[in-house]
Amino acid sequence: MHIAGSPASLTPQQRELVDLAATLGRDKFAPRAARHDSEACFPFDNYADLRDAGLLKICVPAAYGGLGADFATYVMVAAEIGRHCGSTALSYNMHVCSCMWSGFIADALDMTPEQRADHEAHRREHYRNIVEHGKVYSQPFSEGGAAAAGKAPWGTLAAKVDGGYVVNGKKIFASLAGAADYYGVLCTVDKPGATQRDSLYLAVPADAAGVSVVGDWDPLGMRGTVSRTLLLKDVFVPDSARLMPEGLYFQAAQRFPHMFATLSPTYMGIAQAAYDFTVQYLRAEVPGMPPVKRRMYPTKQIAVADMRIKLEQTRALFLQNARDARVDPDKDTRMRLYAAHYTIMENANALAALAIRTCGGQSMLKSLPLERLYRDSRCGSLMLPWTAELCVDRLGRECLYEAGERDEAIE
Repeated sequence: MHIAGSPASLTPQQRELVDLAATLGRDKFAPRAARHDSEACFPFDNYADLRDAGLLKICVPAAYGGLGADFATYVMVAAEIGRHCGSTALSYNMHVCSCMWSGFIADALDMTPEQRADHEAHRREHYRNIVEHGKVYSQPFSEGGAAAAGKAPWGTLAAKVDGGYVVNGKKIFASLAGAADYYGVLCTVDKPGATQRDSLYLAVPADAAGVSVVGDWDPLGMRGTVSRTLLLKDVFVPDSARLMPEGLYFQAAQRFPHMFATLSPTYMGIAQAAYDFTVQYLRAEVPGMPPVKRRMYPTKQIAVADMRIKLEQTRALFLQNARDARVDPDKDTRMRLYAAHYTIMENANALAALAIRTCGGQSMLKSLPLERLYRDSRCGSLMLPWTAELCVDRLGRECLYEAGERDEAIE
């Protein structure tokens, strides 16, 4: 089954890149997934394959030597990768986000001519790192406070100095910690009275003085992301480290909300994988298992029907969300985005749970992928910036309130 349901409506580039991701996933990523999970080790081998296939530059604009893929193309590729290895897809998203923020999103933002020229010069350098040298960028986001949910300025601070910035702070759950070549650090310009508008997006070299990775990594799921804690102590970076001009990240966050839902394609892939395995298992088509069919039992047929319905509901919102992505979406589009993100994250786990119940005791064995899919799927609803709870909170509020509306105090 195609991750988009049917490839008929896809562009030639979309068909080609999804097919490429499917081949890599099926032949390379899926056979390695159990080891990366059990050892909680980063999938360097998968990244070597992504590099060789040109997929590290998927969203680098074509003018800079990249593939120039748009948002819809990227999320379908990411979902296909997630179908085979959730940790690879989730960490890959952190890399690609740096290209999207600085690429087609930045192109749509309001900038002065000076800012535009400055941005062009800087991003050319970063895109060269990816296209010519195969460098990997990450996007450490969470800090343990309200900033990652968009409610406060970033606690990580960048003090302006001659020729660049000195950065101090901490990022937790920093995917690709110890694996990325550059950390795309979201921070606040260090000045009196700084607000969220004073945001800054800096590419910090992993080997810069003052950068360290600390802590253990032994989580429930997504173990191959190796999302340890990143510490930044008096780290100097040059002005060219700016992935966007000062303050532009705030504008981008306000005007392109679909970027905050780029984690969900991974879970669309996991949902598909849970269904795929269940059908294979009931048809006795799982490699290495006895050819004992279980498809003739009505309870199994009903369960698979329920799974297919949930899967298609999830896919419909996923694809609509991909088509909707644009700068300055209207209110209904934004609310549909919350609904899509919530549905994908929650239904991935619901499908994995139903798959385990349907396949029975064998599905709990670590020799089969289903228990890993279940653990990975449980992580989605917990991930900032949009956890399941935050999606519901925003959706409910925006359904009932127009911008600026307040209720009178009840005495």
